[in-house]
Amino acid sequence: MIGCLIGEVFALEAPTVLLNVNGVGYEIDTPLSTFCQLQKGQKVTLWTHLVVREDAQQLYGFIDSQEKTIFRTLLKVNGVGPKMALGILSTLSVELLIHTIEHDDLNTLVKVPGVGKKTAERLMIELRDRFKALAQTTSSTTNTTATQIQFMANSPVAEAEAALQSLGYKPAEAQKAVAAVKADHTESADIIRAALKSMMK
Repeated sequence: MIGCLIGEVFALEAPTVLLNVNGVGYEIDTPLSTFCQLQKGQKVTLWTHLVVREDAQQLYGFIDSQEKTIFRTLLKVNGVGPKMALGILSTLSVELLIHTIEHDDLNTLVKVPGVGKKTAERLMIELRDRFKALAQTTSSTTNTTATQIQFMANSPVAEAEAALQSLGYKPAEAQKAVAAVKADHTESADIIRAALKSMMK
C-alpha cells in the first residue's frame, strides 16, 4: 500500500495532479479542497489511498492525513464510491461535514452532487458514531486560503467548469454557477470556491 508520496507537482488538471517522485510521474485524483492548495513546481506531501480494481489502479491524494481518514471512512458507507467521496470532500470541508453529520443536516448533504435523500440518510446513520471522536480534534479549515494555481487549460472559466463537472455536476449546472461568479474572480481556484459556495446556498 502506498501511504503517501513526496514529490514535485509537475502538472495540474482538475481534479488530477501529476506528481513527480524521483522521476516517476504519479497521476493522483484529489478533492478540490486539496487541489486548490497546489501549484506547479511545488514540493508537497500527499497522503494517498490506492484503489485496486480488475481494470484499473487509481491513487487518491490528500493534503493532510485527516482528510484521507475521512475519505476512507466515507468509502465504508454502503453505496459510496471514490468519486462520490471526492465530491463530498470537494463540496464540504472536513469540519463542515462532521458538523453536518452531528446535526442531522440532510439539506446540506443532498446539495452534494450524486447524494440523494436515501444516501444522505445512510451517511447520517453510518457516520454519526465514527465522527464523534474526530470532532474533538478537527481544526478549523473551512476558510483555507489557496495558493495561485497554474492550470493546464487556457481559460480559468473553462477549468472551473471542468472541475465542477468532475464532481458530478451537470454541464449546465456548472456553467450557470461559474457564470454567476466569474466576474468577481480571475483565478480558477477562486471561481471554483465561489461557485461551490453559491450552489450550497
